Amino acid sequence: MSYRIGVDIGGTFTDFALYGADGGTMAIHKQLTTPTDPSLSVLQGIAALLDRNDVAMDQIEVIAHGTTLVTNAVIERRGAKTGMLVTEGFMDIPDMRLEQRYDLFDLRLVFPSALVARPARREIAERVTFDGSVATTLNEDKARAAIAELIETEAIEALAVCFLHAYANPTHEQAVAELARAEFPDLYVTASADVVPTMREYERWTTACINAYTQPMFDRYLGRLESGLAAQGFSGKLFIMTSSGGVLAPDAARQFPVRMLESGPAAGVLMSALHGRTLDLPELLSFDMGGTTAKGALVRGGAPLRKYDMEVARVHDFKRGSGLPVITPAIDMIEIGAGGGSIAEIDERGLLRVGPRSAGADPGPACYGAGGKSATLTDANLVLGYLDPAHFLGGEMALDVKAAKRAIAETVAEPLELDLTRAAWGIHEIINEDVARAFRIHASERGFDYRQSSMVAFGGSGPLHAMAVARILKIPRVVFPIGAGVMSALGLLASPLAFELSRSRLAVIDDLDREGFTATFAPLIEEATGFLRRADIDAADMSVRCSLDMRYYGQGREIEIILPDGDPAAAFDRLTALFEARYSTLFSVSTPGAPLEIVNWKVEATGPDTGLQSGYRMVGNVPSAETARKGTRRAWFGETAHDCPVYDRYTLNAGTAIEGPALVEERESTCVIGPGETARVDDAGNLIAELETA
Repeated sequence: MSYRIGVDIGGTFTDFALYGADGGTMAIHKQLTTPTDPSLSVLQGIAALLDRNDVAMDQIEVIAHGTTLVTNAVIERRGAKTGMLVTEGFMDIPDMRLEQRYDLFDLRLVFPSALVARPARREIAERVTFDGSVATTLNEDKARAAIAELIETEAIEALAVCFLHAYANPTHEQAVAELARAEFPDLYVTASADVVPTMREYERWTTACINAYTQPMFDRYLGRLESGLAAQGFSGKLFIMTSSGGVLAPDAARQFPVRMLESGPAAGVLMSALHGRTLDLPELLSFDMGGTTAKGALVRGGAPLRKYDMEVARVHDFKRGSGLPVITPAIDMIEIGAGGGSIAEIDERGLLRVGPRSAGADPGPACYGAGGKSATLTDANLVLGYLDPAHFLGGEMALDVKAAKRAIAETVAEPLELDLTRAAWGIHEIINEDVARAFRIHASERGFDYRQSSMVAFGGSGPLHAMAVARILKIPRVVFPIGAGVMSALGLLASPLAFELSRSRLAVIDDLDREGFTATFAPLIEEATGFLRRADIDAADMSVRCSLDMRYYGQGREIEIILPDGDPAAAFDRLTALFEARYSTLFSVSTPGAPLEIVNWKVEATGPDTGLQSGYRMVGNVPSAETARKGTRRAWFGETAHDCPVYDRYTLNAGTAIEGPALVEERESTCVIGPGETARVDDAGNLIAELETA
């Protein structure tokens, strides 16, 4: 039998899924991440997973890997020393930013510092105008001298080449990049137009700098991973997850590490959408809470909402505008500093605050017994009775209840003069409210009515909090997929090979003809499909989607218009109608007859579907009415304690109904069903809970 493995590195745990493609079986595994070198936990976990399931490495055809290494490197500033070459006169763009305030009334605003400090920037005599014509010829001698000086004085390891209007004519950037690679072969070089050939220099330059900043680290990580897998006998294909929900071959991932910023979390959203399509629930809120953060995403019509810009390393309460902007295709997600490792503390006002600081994997929550002293959400959930100290990770990791109680008492309960249980409940409820508030804002900004949708909850901590969050938001239904604790790893197995490109070219549609329209798309299609061909995907197995960013002529921002499948030339005569229909949907008004302008031309090439369906069978899942109920455990809901029945998730029969309060345990997580709530097990093993929302 052939197998595929999905691996997702999180801030606290690394998750694994082993799928037997021939038999439709799934085995899962979870272990602590090794922060100093995450490849160690990946290699150790794969070896343990294969050994436990008696599978040989030569039976593995594909390993799909998702990781937050890139975004963590940016947030924690652990990337390479990076230099930057800019057009003469524009060296201060990274510090000037967009000259916008993300909070109009805060007089002490803090912005993230540029990844490339001013001493590591150099100006180069060259100038390309907005239409691509050359106003000032490139001075290659000055570029060569500037690179040499940066290496000597600033000890740079990576270089970002960022010239004005390079999206319209990249020849100057390309010439400098080729020069740098030829004469300084140890230098990692990124040209902004290669990464994101679109308008708006600050966002383009920031994206290029992040790519350069993380490239050495990511290249070395992939090298360690590839050599470690080869030493274990792996000869199949390794793919890396991107932020947009597809996967790339390692060579492409090395070239564009900025595309991995939301690598792991995107896989979980894809799996949510797959479950939604299977269950005929096309409108979903995907809720993923792990050990460090929570992620929320919206699924509309069976597909995740997507975007082409995002922010990383926000410095103020996760407010939009307080981070570094990035132009890259991504699944549209909201991030909340809430996870099992979120630290509870008393703030400067004397009030309880939980997160965004996290205890991470080392030392982790106090109950891990690894030296952690801070009270965390996991400690609170343990004290409340939601977690079995002897069953964590299927019994492989014991939790220290006394350490959890001591941490909460010393850091929360005693300073606030609360009893231990009320302090733990306060920690639990604050996270519920924080998550619900973030989801409410995210959905409202996108016109999504979650009250008529369902929630798919997963991650190590998500099932513990999903019902409470859904109750606050008045969501009527929560789906707990089987294997919810490692669902991002499962989602990696559903991710096809894909590559997206976006290129700016301003064009008023009245000035275009069909031939010119098609000719603009042709090189983008060729380049995007080229990445798939180099990964051994046949042209017959590829699909191509074309889209445009359009606006009324004179507007400052644009909206995305997705063209119908097939030859983009066939949509040429319908551009006005497509734009006006989309504009009316978004803004409830349109201006018929006004001239329209195309800003960005976009192409997505996708490989064949992986074939993963949600009806897989979990290894060790043997339904048995006699053994499904494991016993009872006392758990707190508010100020009331209940003796809750505890069920083994893997032995529940299809059709089993569960009345809350109840605790449903699986190896990687626990589903908490509150008083008055009901849940049932469907034929695929999903636990589906219904809530009264009136």
